[in-house]
Amino acid sequence: MTTGPPTDTGALTAGSAARTGPDLRRLPLPYLVLAAIVPLLLAAVLAGLFLSRGPSSPTAVGSVAPDFTLASLDGSPISLADLRGRPVIVNFWASWCGPCIEEFPLLRDAAARHAADGLAVVGIVYRDRSAAAREFMERHGGTWPAAMDPGERVAAAYGIVGPPETYFIARDGTIAGRHIGQITSASLDEKLAAIIQPEE
Repeated sequence: MTTGPPTDTGALTAGSAARTGPDLRRLPLPYLVLAAIVPLLLAAVLAGLFLSRGPSSPTAVGSVAPDFTLASLDGSPISLADLRGRPVIVNFWASWCGPCIEEFPLLRDAAARHAADGLAVVGIVYRDRSAAAREFMERHGGTWPAAMDPGERVAAAYGIVGPPETYFIARDGTIAGRHIGQITSASLDEKLAAIIQPEE
C-alpha cells in the first residue's frame, strides 16, 4: 500500500513553531500590561514635546516675553522689564556663527532707522566667549547692548536651539514675532511693522 512520502513530524512542528514565534498568551500578565502601556507613554511624551513649542509655549506669539536681567559686556545691567513701552528686538547670536555675521548689518540698519520710534535691540550671546563677543560688536559697529547668558538660563527660557534666533517684542511686553535662523530684510521689515507702532 502506498503511504506517500515519509514526513518528519518533529521537524514540521519545530518549523511551524519557528514561523509563528512564541505564544504571547503564555506571557505573564505584567509583561502584557507593560507592552501595552509603553507605546502610549512614548506617544504622550512626543506629543508633549511637540506641544511645548506650540500655542501653550511661554514663547508663543501673543505670550508675555520671559523677563530677564543680565549684565552687558561693559558691565551695565540689561533688564527686559525696563524696556516695557518700547518695541524690542532680542537677538541670540555668537561671534562664531556665520549667519549671525550675515544678518548683523540688517539689525544695525534697523536700529538706526527706528531709533526715533524707540526701538531697542538687545543681543544675547550664545555659547561664546565675552572677549570674542566684544571684539565682534566693535568690529561690526554694534550700537546696542549685548550680554552673556550665564548657565544659558535666558536661552532656555526662550527655547533657543542655536543661533541666530530673534524675538520681536511689542510695547506691551508680548511676543509679536519670532524668526529662527538668519533673518532676511523682508522678514525683518514685516516683523518690525508689528512692533513699531505709536504709543497709545
